[in-house]
Amino acid sequence: MRSRRFFVVGLLLALVVAGVGSYYASSHPDGLEFVAEETGFLDSADDPKTADSPFADYQTAGVDNDRLSGGLAGVAGVALVLVLAGGLAYAVRRRTPADTSTGPTD
Repeated sequence: MRSRRFFVVGLLLALVVAGVGSYYASSHPDGLEFVAEETGFLDSADDPKTADSPFADYQTAGVDNDRLSGGLAGVAGVALVLVLAGGLAYAVRRRTPADTSTGPTD
């Protein structure tokens, strides 16, 4: 029960940080892009292959409100990481062998 509460509190905290905190994140989240802009070679870069994806550029496609768009992208990221990490943990978990003993035979 204690570990379940810890998991739920951690999940809620991650969702709040991703949903609310993402709005207050740096306006230059990608260091390479920022340096490219500062040094003047950003215009020579090709568009990324994922430029038309639903969560490109840390925003949610089809949502006009910047705060909501970034928050939804953050929450979706938390959900995706949770699913991937949960699936990996499930795949590599330790399994206890089935008890096949029938007890002592006398």
